[in-house]
Amino acid sequence: MIERITKNLQTLNDYDNEVLITENNSYKISKKYKIGDIAVHNGKFYLTSQEDQKDIWIEKEHLMGANEGDFVLARVIFNPRGKTKVKIVLIIEKNTQKILVVYQNNQFISVKNDNLLHIKNPPITKKEGDIFLLNDDECELFGNKNDPFIDDKIALYLFKEEYRLEEYRTDKVDEKISFTNRVDLTDLPFCTIDPVGAKDHDDAIYFDEKNSTLFVAIADVSFYVKEGTSLDDEAKKRAFSVYFPSKVLPMLPFILSSGLCSLKPNELRYAYVCKIKLDIESLKILKSEFFEAVIESKNNFSYEVIDDKIETNSLPQEISSLLNFTKRLREKRLLNGYNFRNEEFRLILNKDEELIDIEPSHSTLSHQLVEECMLLANQESAKKLGNIGIFRVHDEPDMKKIDKLIEELISIGLSVKKKKDVHSTILAIQKEASRFFLEKEVDKLIIKAQQQARYSSHISNHFGLGFSHYSHFTSPIRRYADLTLHRILKGEKIPKDIDTVCENISNKEREIAKMVWDLEGRKYARWATKHLNETFKAVIVETETFPKGELVDYMDGLKFEITNYKGEKLYSKVVVKITQADIISKKIYGEIVK
Repeated sequence: MIERITKNLQTLNDYDNEVLITENNSYKISKKYKIGDIAVHNGKFYLTSQEDQKDIWIEKEHLMGANEGDFVLARVIFNPRGKTKVKIVLIIEKNTQKILVVYQNNQFISVKNDNLLHIKNPPITKKEGDIFLLNDDECELFGNKNDPFIDDKIALYLFKEEYRLEEYRTDKVDEKISFTNRVDLTDLPFCTIDPVGAKDHDDAIYFDEKNSTLFVAIADVSFYVKEGTSLDDEAKKRAFSVYFPSKVLPMLPFILSSGLCSLKPNELRYAYVCKIKLDIESLKILKSEFFEAVIESKNNFSYEVIDDKIETNSLPQEISSLLNFTKRLREKRLLNGYNFRNEEFRLILNKDEELIDIEPSHSTLSHQLVEECMLLANQESAKKLGNIGIFRVHDEPDMKKIDKLIEELISIGLSVKKKKDVHSTILAIQKEASRFFLEKEVDKLIIKAQQQARYSSHISNHFGLGFSHYSHFTSPIRRYADLTLHRILKGEKIPKDIDTVCENISNKEREIAKMVWDLEGRKYARWATKHLNETFKAVIVETETFPKGELVDYMDGLKFEITNYKGEKLYSKVVVKITQADIISKKIYGEIVK
């Protein structure tokens, strides 16, 4: 901070020579002023500085054109409530990163946070809805908000992931398959089970019923992506594949993600295999081992095909036996873990990138079969690590959040009380919710009350799954954490910066989730602009601060702020009219009509 102040000393003195006070040959900021950076949290602007322990909230009308990342001088203004209040009076250093601005109503507005901006060199040619990339007061035309094809780009630029749009430059990879130092498993009838149209097949399974042995074969990405290479640097930077409604932006180049690493049927592929010897009666794992192999998947099933074969009793014998085993395994797992009915929605777009439908996801028997196999392999990989490595951990919920959850449920008529522990409390809540046919709704509230899962270099429990050991082993094509784990299990040294690696991957995971929500929110808002004044069935999903509703039976997942809320209870069913929608802010408003 001192260095930045010294650098801009003349600028500060030109504004007001009383900003800085000299004391003991050092500078002290006058009590009339604050100096710091502009930060944005949950859409609100704050001044963050070394002098104050807490960030100071800034009202939008007091930003005076300042934006996120700017280094500013703020004047302390009178506040009768006693809280510190400030107004920006000077932008000392502009944030040099590119930002998106939209021209609407003869003003330039930040696309990210709806902040009014003052631009020194505005573009000469502009029309309503034009979006510009602002770089050091120079504007480059980005597109127009009315073009649905721009939504992907907006999301990527807002979250600094625009590099994913560039051509993926990579090292040359060897496409020849060698059996040297690898176990030949090409005679085993492995199969993949994935969504329809999937191109990156991370995992293949085979169940040897006679010997009660499960083989979980995972794409051997670490063979192709060596630590320290430019390919590895790029994969680490991306950390995850990004799944947008109409496209995938992979962590790895397509030659690997959809080609050499993908466990396609009837193709020789390198795999890293977890072989698990099981006790079918007790459901215990007797032994597990990990080794490099060559496999040749014999079938590529979709979840829908497997479900159909289950219905018609036409499953291959080894899959049928595995299904029976995983059903029992799942029942045992849920004694300590949870079965949350958290329905997710996939947005269906037309050729013009416009939202036309919603496809809900359901956990069917085929999904559960694959899930239990992957969970076994993930647990065994974590056990091989010991206490240090890369783990997927999920801390127990904070009891304050559980208390708030119980209060919220009591307010809607559920009779729930805190039990001896969190696990018993959640199971009791779920049981009570089923009496009122509110399983899905209450499960969403329970999930909201929990901690976020994260990656850690030290072993810890996974609360949601009820596991003492857990890591991510099964998706190295799309998750860098799994690739890191494979390297460690193969005997490579644990990276010296493993703590930083875990923290960076966890942060990237949250940012990517926000980016996808940003895109989906914009698609919903775009759809809503074409359905103003139309009525739809909805349910109340939030009642505090900004009451919200969510459409049901049509465009499920679309949330809107209620403009005429009159105290309706949480999860009340209503009919609403969409009254306003904005593509840039993604805000949708509706009023209850009955």
